[in-house]
Amino acid sequence: MSRSVLLVDDDGGILTVLSRFFEKRDWSVLRAATGARALDHYGAERPDLVLLDLQLPDMNGLPVLRRLRELDEDARVIMLTGHGDIETAVEAMRLGAANFLTKPIELDHLGAIIEGQEERIALRRRVRAATDGGPELASDLGPSEGMRAIADRIDRIAAGDGTVLLQGETGTGKGWVARRIHDHSDRRGRPFVEVNCGGLSATFLDSELFGHEKGAFTDAKDRKEGLFEVADGGTIFLDEIGDLSPELQPKLLKVLENRRFRRLGGTREIAVDVRLIAATNRALEDQVRSGGFREDLYYRLNVLPLELPALRDRSPDDVAWLAHRILAELADAINGGPTTFSDDALRLLVQYDWPGNIREMRNVLERILILAGDTEQITRSRLPAEMRSGPKADRGEPMTLEEVERRHLARVLERTEGNRSQAARLLGISRAALYDKMDRFGLRAVGR
Repeated sequence: MSRSVLLVDDDGGILTVLSRFFEKRDWSVLRAATGARALDHYGAERPDLVLLDLQLPDMNGLPVLRRLRELDEDARVIMLTGHGDIETAVEAMRLGAANFLTKPIELDHLGAIIEGQEERIALRRRVRAATDGGPELASDLGPSEGMRAIADRIDRIAAGDGTVLLQGETGTGKGWVARRIHDHSDRRGRPFVEVNCGGLSATFLDSELFGHEKGAFTDAKDRKEGLFEVADGGTIFLDEIGDLSPELQPKLLKVLENRRFRRLGGTREIAVDVRLIAATNRALEDQVRSGGFREDLYYRLNVLPLELPALRDRSPDDVAWLAHRILAELADAINGGPTTFSDDALRLLVQYDWPGNIREMRNVLERILILAGDTEQITRSRLPAEMRSGPKADRGEPMTLEEVERRHLARVLERTEGNRSQAARLLGISRAALYDKMDRFGLRAVGR
């Protein structure tokens, strides 16, 4: 698969020069003249690299950079500007830009920067291939009763053909679970199509999902098949379904009810056989109550619901198991680096809240492996500063995993104000298992 780049500039001459530069190097090139169009392209195509002009006709490039990093925290962005001021460069780097170039662009300089990016892009692709490859990565999701129950439920869902709604915070593995369901279903071997509904305009997403006829809008110079047609016979995964625009919600509801739709600008109905898996990090029930999401669509999506717990709500054993599994996968993909943790490092990894969940853990461990060289073990000194000096990174004697689990259980019970049903749900375990742990650790709670 060729590498891809998105060029964002309203100067047609610069776009032409940069396009030729990349095409000669066998890159696939996408072009955009506005920030809005750039975000649409990135949301749909996820290119490996973005060259982004600071001055665009519809917005400044820095908000575009910020939004790109929100869509994909690994987005590789090189900023371009004719104004070369230090403050802007510093702000762009703070927002996550990989580099900063001033116009007129020296192509030799750009070539040197691209060479440095190519190794990073290749590594990112290898790691993603190793970590997003589906069910062969692990037979379950962790050793605890709660995570084994979730793994069993995933396999039971895969055996059927109903619509699935995956819920959970960003980074909890909803995309991995969607792929696992497809690969374990009778539809395996047929297309698996993933669409992110966040950050895309209603018209663009309508065209992506359902296609369009020639002349349906200004840029529609040819007829285009939608991704529902591409996924016919297989599975379509709609991520960030809570961001679906109100205009498209009735159309999606009709597809779920009748398995039929019309292309944008078309009159003929098209029939498809597609299983839908949707995912969201939002509380759709709250959106229904506020009027932002259709109630009838919510019930159509919520046939087979599955909630994935955040890492801070999983048992210490599950977090430790996951860290070892990710480390093994990354070490294999990178072909070197540490393969174990020191006791102190593992303790800090388990205690950390992981606001970015599995995605954050993977990124942290990948960065450590890249910089660790030939060392055999990840020690405390290799961990990010926030893990080594945060409020939970005490300087005393290392705690056992049992003590970490006891503290975590007490924290969840405090957070739920003693509601044992809610605490069991957050921990991903049964109420019976919760009672056993409370007895073992001498914890008490009131409520139901």
